[in-house]
Amino acid sequence: MEVAERIRERSADLTTAERRIATVVLESPQSVGFGTVADLAKTAGVGAASVVRLASKLGFDGYSEMQQAVQSELMQQLRPAVERIRSADHGSRADHAAAELENVRSTLDGVDGVALGALVERLADLDRPAAVVSGEASAGVARQFVSQLHQLRPDVRLIGGSDVTVRQDLAVLADDATVIVVDLRRYERWVLDAHQMVARRGLWSAGVTDSMLSPIASVADVAFVVGAASTGPFDSYVGVLSLLNLVATDVAARLKDSATERLAAIEAAWSAHSSLTSGP
Repeated sequence: MEVAERIRERSADLTTAERRIATVVLESPQSVGFGTVADLAKTAGVGAASVVRLASKLGFDGYSEMQQAVQSELMQQLRPAVERIRSADHGSRADHAAAELENVRSTLDGVDGVALGALVERLADLDRPAAVVSGEASAGVARQFVSQLHQLRPDVRLIGGSDVTVRQDLAVLADDATVIVVDLRRYERWVLDAHQMVARRGLWSAGVTDSMLSPIASVADVAFVVGAASTGPFDSYVGVLSLLNLVATDVAARLKDSATERLAAIEAAWSAHSSLTSGP
């Protein structure tokens, strides 16, 4: 079980000091993975004994075991496809199906209702523009999500391209904009830089990523963890798709009347020009 998941499950039982340590673990996992008990205690502003107690409360046999777990997660994020293909047990179609079904199940079961409600509420507010920032690997899924949102409401855009274009588009986003940042382990540097720019501007953001220990989750106002396990060398994006489909579905429900009119206008335009066909 991931360190972040253990923290989430035990959050109600943590003391004030332990919560401060847990926040450091989630927001700066590198400092935990490669620092000492004293380093973590100093960063959190608590005593070393509180660090040891937190590790025990999370089910670890001391700080060292918790540190090893964090290191393992950080190293997993950095494993390239060439290394993963050598160690992967590709299995059968049944194994592949099981892995993908589990990605969807774990993603949707792990959705925090409060976080989802906050994101949907903002996206259903037509006065707030929306923007999506995505890494290259998830760009196709992100583009589909933007297309769905655009059919439900105006002022939705996918931000990407050169550094000049990205910074230009982020600089002119309205102060009340909602930004969704999507990327999984081995994160693209430009995505992280863009997210930092969003944070510096004080814009509200939702992160869609593979772990609460990811640099995307640590910067976002709300974060969603998706299952990305695969029997092959590449991460699966089925979990990302299922989560974004859920968000789009909930936004459609909130915008039922206005979205219906918008979709009807779109369908009428398609029909008038025979833009779509069911076949030859």
